[in-house]
Amino acid sequence: MTDPIADYLTRLRNAIKASHRIVEMPASNMKKELTKVLFDKGYIQNYKFVEEGPQGTIKIALKYNPQTKENAIVNLSRISKPGLRKYVNKDSLPRVINGLGIAILSTSRGVMTDKEARVEGVGGEVLCYVY
Repeated sequence: MTDPIADYLTRLRNAIKASHRIVEMPASNMKKELTKVLFDKGYIQNYKFVEEGPQGTIKIALKYNPQTKENAIVNLSRISKPGLRKYVNKDSLPRVINGLGIAILSTSRGVMTDKEARVEGVGGEVLCYVY
């Protein structure tokens, strides 16, 4: 697999379109950090890291609105790709839908959102946009 982050986002996107409650995928440290950010910002309901086998898995419970059955995640888009990495400095951090969505960055201080990076005063690689 050449791009595990794109695979992670695609599995989430496919589970949302199929209205699944739980999605399971292979684990890695980067995927665990992305999952924690999505949980902290309220885009997923819950998650669990299962340490079975050499790699382990991540089980993610997706969040739906009970009345309208709509998912909390409307769009997931990969920004920095293996063929073309997208880096930003602290002065040019992106805003997703004028602050309504989040951009997830990989910085020298760990994986964080664009808002947290502004507060920390760091830049990094823009992994994806979520809204």
